[in-house]
Amino acid sequence: MGKGFFQVPIAVNEPVKGYAPGSPEREAVAAAYTTLLNTHTEVPMYINGQEVRTGNTRTMSPPHDHKHIVGEYHLAEKSHVETAIAGALEARTAWAELPWEQRAGIFLKAAELIAGPYRARINAATMIAQSKTVQQAEIDAACELIDFLRFNVQFMTDIYNEQPESTSDAWNRLEYRPLEGFIYAITPFNFTAIAANLPASCAMMGNVVVWKPSDSQMLSAKIILDIFREAGVPDGVIQVVHGDPVMITDTILASPDFSGLHFTGSTHVFKDLWAKIGSNIHNYKTYPRIVGETGGKDFIVAHPSAKADQVATAIVRGAFEFQGQKCSAASRAYIPESLWPAVKEQVIKDVSSFKMGSPEDMSNFITAVIHEGSFDKLASYIDQAKADADAEIIVGGGYDKSKGYFIEPTVIVAKDPKYKTMCTELFGPVMTIYVYEDADWSATLKLVDETSEYALTGAILSTDRYAIQEATKALQNAAGNFYINDKPTGAVVGQQPFGGARASGTNDKAGSALNLLRWVSPRMIKETFVTPVDYRYPYLGE
Repeated sequence: MGKGFFQVPIAVNEPVKGYAPGSPEREAVAAAYTTLLNTHTEVPMYINGQEVRTGNTRTMSPPHDHKHIVGEYHLAEKSHVETAIAGALEARTAWAELPWEQRAGIFLKAAELIAGPYRARINAATMIAQSKTVQQAEIDAACELIDFLRFNVQFMTDIYNEQPESTSDAWNRLEYRPLEGFIYAITPFNFTAIAANLPASCAMMGNVVVWKPSDSQMLSAKIILDIFREAGVPDGVIQVVHGDPVMITDTILASPDFSGLHFTGSTHVFKDLWAKIGSNIHNYKTYPRIVGETGGKDFIVAHPSAKADQVATAIVRGAFEFQGQKCSAASRAYIPESLWPAVKEQVIKDVSSFKMGSPEDMSNFITAVIHEGSFDKLASYIDQAKADADAEIIVGGGYDKSKGYFIEPTVIVAKDPKYKTMCTELFGPVMTIYVYEDADWSATLKLVDETSEYALTGAILSTDRYAIQEATKALQNAAGNFYINDKPTGAVVGQQPFGGARASGTNDKAGSALNLLRWVSPRMIKETFVTPVDYRYPYLGE
């Protein structure tokens, strides 16, 4: 920097717009939706500042209308990935040396572009590509992404300001260098904000990135790239490749300059990536940083003192918003016998009132799951629950993929607390409930902790503070984000840093300085003012 200690704008969370009928934001997003739905969009790769088209393409269709094609995206060959790596490394020198405030300015501009001229477009793209309702798109593609960009700039400056003590004899300072090499970002379909944040958070700290978006999120990924380009991210800093994930990954992990993985996706894939990195460890110039947020089997536990209407609402919102396709979505619940009749009645009433269909109709609460593979998997578990004697479907259970991949929000009551859907991550609108005897509260907490390999989110509902404390302690390792008297979803950047451990990831807390610290390699500099000229210490005197 050299010319001043600069203060960045204080980060504040972007207000969520309401999209009420007749509101300007509703009209804007409806118009953008119609335009994007009826425009054939081509999504090239973006390598070294050039739009790369290979002619080898796949089509894009909305999950809620899978016969309607909105465009296609181009697939990479191995040579394109190698070119992207080489270009990123070439861009690294200038980008790493760019003063931090210049990098901050780019991403603060990106936040304002999303808040203003791109808001309707990125929300509409998310509604089409990922079948999100306008409310879920607004929370994700607009507000959370804006928050990531604004707060990460603030966290970056906080990190740079963290310095060691100095004395009158020596000046000690920490230099937060970017990693030596390039970072590989692999992003999921379910959150546009995550898709943007994984490459952007690394780039903000001076790193260069090769980014592979999800095949099921290409339309909104293109809007992200359009925003980054307009905001001024230099050529080569964020390279974008699409295609065969195994080929792309093997090519990237074979490079000696690979220095980090920023990943959100399935536990199985993340473990495979970790193993591949380990098998290549002797080839790398530095030990790669590995950051991942993966699966979840997220829980709601109600104490006998809880209020039934609050428990039911936590279940309905936590399990079924965005069709349960959130890493944090509630998918198993433990309800005391005394509360169950009232909770059951309200859950059935609420779920039965849902409207399901295209997000273009903004009165719909439920839309489609992401693709046919997800649909078929969910349908198979629902069919099994219908056949099993130790499971009962109390609401939902229907499905239809003739037009879109529609799964009815489904609630299963299991007699066995280790029934398959109590343990297995389904990533869809299926909630399984186990009803326990009130006297078994403490034993149920142990059951919650031991049932799943995951530890991402969880919630406890109670009006008894002793019970809350007991649950908080008993479940301290069962969830990286733990909610008291709330649903286990909806983490807000700057307020609830997000991530979990066990099979849910490395718990590096997206939306906090903890995550950004993984993308720097500090250098300690000590400057001595009066340099010694004699090796002799006082203890050597006669």
